[in-house]
Amino acid sequence: MPAPSPRNGSSPPRRRYSLIVIGSGISGLFVALEARKLGPVLVLTKGSIDDCNTRWAQGGIAAAVGPLDSPLQHLSDTIAAGDGLVDEEAARVLCEEAPARIRDLVQYGVSFDSLGGEVALGREAAHSHSRILHAGGDRTGAEIETALSSAVRDPQIPVLDHTLATALTVEGGRVTGVEAIALETGAYEHYEADYVVLGTGGAGQLFSHTTNPEVATGDGISLAFDAGAEIADIEFYQFHPTALRLEGVPTFLISEAVRGEGAILRNHAGEAFMARYHPLRELAPRDVVARAIVAEMRAEDVDFQFLDCTGLRSVDLAVRFPGIHAFCISVGIDMRTQPIPVAPAAHYLMGGVRTDIWGRTTLPGLFACGETACTGVHGANRLASNSLMETVVFGKRVVEHIASGKGGAAKISSARTPLSLGGTAPASHGQLQELMWRSAGIERDAGSMRTGLDTIASWKPPAETTTRPAFERMQMAKLATLMLHAALTRTESRGGHYRNDYPGRDDIHWRRQQVWVRE
Repeated sequence: MPAPSPRNGSSPPRRRYSLIVIGSGISGLFVALEARKLGPVLVLTKGSIDDCNTRWAQGGIAAAVGPLDSPLQHLSDTIAAGDGLVDEEAARVLCEEAPARIRDLVQYGVSFDSLGGEVALGREAAHSHSRILHAGGDRTGAEIETALSSAVRDPQIPVLDHTLATALTVEGGRVTGVEAIALETGAYEHYEADYVVLGTGGAGQLFSHTTNPEVATGDGISLAFDAGAEIADIEFYQFHPTALRLEGVPTFLISEAVRGEGAILRNHAGEAFMARYHPLRELAPRDVVARAIVAEMRAEDVDFQFLDCTGLRSVDLAVRFPGIHAFCISVGIDMRTQPIPVAPAAHYLMGGVRTDIWGRTTLPGLFACGETACTGVHGANRLASNSLMETVVFGKRVVEHIASGKGGAAKISSARTPLSLGGTAPASHGQLQELMWRSAGIERDAGSMRTGLDTIASWKPPAETTTRPAFERMQMAKLATLMLHAALTRTESRGGHYRNDYPGRDDIHWRRQQVWVRE
């Protein structure tokens, strides 16, 4: 069968590259653009170039660029939000290099919103200053993705759409390339590279309620685990407090920036309840707000609460949040005059493929950045709008390290736990999502997690894995098993990991990462 054709019209792909990037979100495209000076670069993406979490990011991108702000204050907020597990070195890199990466994005064509000739800075939960830059109001992710995908239309960077990476090839303990299937033809392909970079995004599709698009199935993490790389902090999943919850309507993110402008959470009795849960009220850390909404829903025996924007008079909601306003109007809600029904949804994975501050994994030749990676910068709970910045800060460092010629793998000391994962898969995607929502959702306990593990173990191996849905189900079942093992082992509550049977934080035993590796 013929090899897949590159999307941007360049010549057919060669078989060996300096760099192969898997994923076409900000992290993947930014790495590809920065690395083209190093030699031939290939981008593989299982959907189209526009299918990624980046495009759905509404809130913005965090950088200490305001006159009263500083990287040190940004660092302090990042560490506080991470609930005792932030890697301070990685967080310092993020906060100190953030302003320069904003300048890089501007050079690639991103136009950030301004007010009176100055960049407009918003406020989000757990930030002590207004330091959130937006582009296109609430379309920040889409604006950045559009700018980078336009810049990557370069014959030097072939992009193979609808090409599913199925394995990393490892020779002599080093990653040397990628096995892939061209989904439109069914052809198996093998591409060799000096380096492979994973930028495949998160895993929100593990859960029945998620703000993530359908491509977010955690492929990169499962690929890295299968190849022998270390995985860390996989139990920490952030559930965004405010996603639209309306029967018959897809889950839709209502950005934290809406609360940053002053929107109030109310229960069905009309009470503004957040003061009872945290002094920062609506701008408390996300895990606190999400659990508060769950507690209010349980008390009233309902499946949503309300986000009330009707009292906001200082901002034109249709202009400030054009995407959210338009979507709400399309489903019969005018956020200017009606409260929005909301409930938490799976949003962001803090853990992933373990890397150092240069994006190196524990396998030579393999790098990772963005939500796929675990640099330790988010700890147990990500600070709002640090995610988009993480992709470009550590994407830049990946390329800088490769250009330096130093090579090698990450050398990070800590105990690691070997784990063998089966090759089972659910009969349907929805079956896995419902199981994980019950077993590893916002509130967890030993009984439900053990039930989840037993259920996954009872599934049969897939009859075939040559289609994208079948392959994704198998990879997600592996990742779900890994997440449940990690969550069951961590007998405390911290950040995005909350256990009803261990509701307290245990710094004596658990102020540390859990690291997992293939047995």
